Amino acid sequence: MRLPDFEAWAIFAAVVEQRSFSGAATELGVSKATVSKAVSRLESRLGTSLFHRTSRKLTLTESGKTLAERAQRIVAEGIGAEEAARDAAEAPVGRVRVAAPLTFGIHHVAPAIAEFLLQHPGIEIDLRLSDARIDIVAEGIDIALRIADLPDSSLRARRLSAVPGHLVAAPSYFARAGTPRHPSELAEHACLIYTNVTNPDLWRFRRPGGEEAVVRVSGPLAADNGDALLPSLRAGLGIAFLPDFIVGGDLEAETLVAVLDEWAFSPVALHLLTPPGTLRPARVEALIEFLSSRFRALCPPR
Repeated sequence: MRLPDFEAWAIFAAVVEQRSFSGAATELGVSKATVSKAVSRLESRLGTSLFHRTSRKLTLTESGKTLAERAQRIVAEGIGAEEAARDAAEAPVGRVRVAAPLTFGIHHVAPAIAEFLLQHPGIEIDLRLSDARIDIVAEGIDIALRIADLPDSSLRARRLSAVPGHLVAAPSYFARAGTPRHPSELAEHACLIYTNVTNPDLWRFRRPGGEEAVVRVSGPLAADNGDALLPSLRAGLGIAFLPDFIVGGDLEAETLVAVLDEWAFSPVALHLLTPPGTLRPARVEALIEFLSSRFRALCPPR
């Protein structure tokens, strides 16, 4: 039986993560020639090119894109197997890469990470905050927190908590433009749109009893971050749908007012995602359990 070239697969995964042969060599502590030979060896075994190489840029071929996830999985399984074999009393050590939405990350994830690091001094966290959707396998992310209605995926997903939201505007806006009594009326209102969702200008509602409403909205501002909509909301420029962790303080202060609460917006929840595979390093498992416990009841309904 011809065994797989595990070293070549691991080096290929490092090149994908570092986006360069020299970066992979530095990360792995080997020469650039060793990295190049390993990738060429793997390409020869597979009978296909994994990268497009130019003097300035290194990009994955279609075959490379398909195999990158498998390579990351092989490495993750190997690391997980080694760590699982260690003495159970040994404290977990090493780096964990975490991705989270910007606003949620600042207000909720960063404080949780601080608490976690106090409990696990041997672990390092690389926290990356962005509302943009990323490929967690290609980016080498160990844990991603996402607030969404998730589609089917090869990723492993754990639903942590519902994330309630509110359709809100300033009292001055409603005084000027009137208060909508049905979602269909939103088509005639100025709406402030969060764009990091599928079909951001198509808002879907449902209320008890099964009645549904779908309305296409428009307005003076669209942004890829919820906090960026707040100044315009407070200035009375329009209506927006935002999660409770962004607008909760304004609702309590009555600088914003919620409407159509009997209608549920497209449901979203906080999910914890990890790459495919059943074995994970102990440090990753420790952080997964900590975050899962911390965020299991994130935003109780008002």
